[in-house]
Amino acid sequence: MLPRFALPYKRRLPKFLVNIFCMQSKGPEAKTVCVIGLGYVGLPLAVQCALKGHVVYGLDSDQAKIDVINSGKSPIDEEFLTENLGKVKLQATSNPAVLKECDISIICVPTPVDENFYPDLGPVKEATKTVIANLKKGQLVVVESTINPGVCEEIVEPLFKEAGLAVGQDYELAHCPERINPGDPKWNVTNIPRVIGSFTSRGLEEAALFYESVIDAPIMRMKSIREAEAVKIVENSFRDVNIAFVNELAKSFDKLGIDIVDVIRGASTKPFAFMPHFPSRGVGGHCIPVDPYYLIERAKTSGFDHEFLKIARKVNNSMPEYTVELLQDTLNKVKLPMNGTRVALLGLSYKDNVADLRESPALKIIKHLGRHGCEVITFDPYLLEKSAARTLDEALSGSAAIVVATGHKQFRTLDLDTARKHGIKVIVDGLNCLDRAEVEKRGILYKGIGR
Repeated sequence: MLPRFALPYKRRLPKFLVNIFCMQSKGPEAKTVCVIGLGYVGLPLAVQCALKGHVVYGLDSDQAKIDVINSGKSPIDEEFLTENLGKVKLQATSNPAVLKECDISIICVPTPVDENFYPDLGPVKEATKTVIANLKKGQLVVVESTINPGVCEEIVEPLFKEAGLAVGQDYELAHCPERINPGDPKWNVTNIPRVIGSFTSRGLEEAALFYESVIDAPIMRMKSIREAEAVKIVENSFRDVNIAFVNELAKSFDKLGIDIVDVIRGASTKPFAFMPHFPSRGVGGHCIPVDPYYLIERAKTSGFDHEFLKIARKVNNSMPEYTVELLQDTLNKVKLPMNGTRVALLGLSYKDNVADLRESPALKIIKHLGRHGCEVITFDPYLLEKSAARTLDEALSGSAAIVVATGHKQFRTLDLDTARKHGIKVIVDGLNCLDRAEVEKRGILYKGIGR
């Protein structure tokens, strides 16, 4: 990390110089900023920049989304956006010429993986080319999109170089990996600490001062841009590995007749060296099930094979099918076949209380249920337009089984007496979010993940 000079030198400089230095270190004046990609990452960041007094453009290719944003409404169901988008002056546009007016451009486009789990850097490349074609001299370019270590050095910077632009002279290039947690009432774009890496010390300081002006949390300066790229991959690979560990334990403990949830709660009483993770029907979202592949594939090109990460991905990818196997076993106990049985699948989004389908295990569960010939009726109160049923009662009516695929608050407080009246015989709890004793008290067979 580069040194922060203000504190060490306060004891040595005259007081009036210390005061001048500290005034200059408070951060930049209002900047003109363009956020490229107005999705779950870019739109909250754009709104926060505007709240902090910067002039903000949002660049996106989706005209319908642009129109909604410019009307002061949020196309994303997220509390921070609902509360603040209408308060700020944010101009969304599909015209890249706005970049020519900007001091800072921030790339927030998605970086998906393909069907073979290879990272698709096409959106990042296209966004970079758009910046290059409209670059303002001296602009700070920040990549927030999740990328594997080496992308800024091996892909992004060479695109500028091909266009005759030199980093540190014509522009500055930094990476600040996004951190956002949709639906979290405490942690959002305003207060999650961030890390910054850059090619030059000037670029690093410019980026850090800008983010310090936007985010009410510490900003850590990394020694290199590659270190900053690696931070996000490590964060999400850590979670993926630990979730895979408890998912594998859930399969094992199911055979041993041990309740994995009770065991984890017991282990959590240790006040050090243990961090609880819980099993479920699979891992979703755009980070945990995707980011490890970036490192797996990039390391492979350098001659290293991430066996551990690949095993974790294999375990977590197996959980939707395992959930369906649990349903099959439990239906057998009440002498019902999979083929032709109506199943109410509760929840489509990957995460509780949000309308986000990205990499959702529920979608994979639906496919496995279909292969077994089940009649699947889906219901998600946050995604009614994607649901087969309009109400929970409609989903339960005529169904013999429930699969809880998302832990929405509406499902955690499921009226079990109503479920019984509808003829529900089996509940497979993919999030372990229901009270097993209460379910079984109604004469309904209960099966959780590892319990």
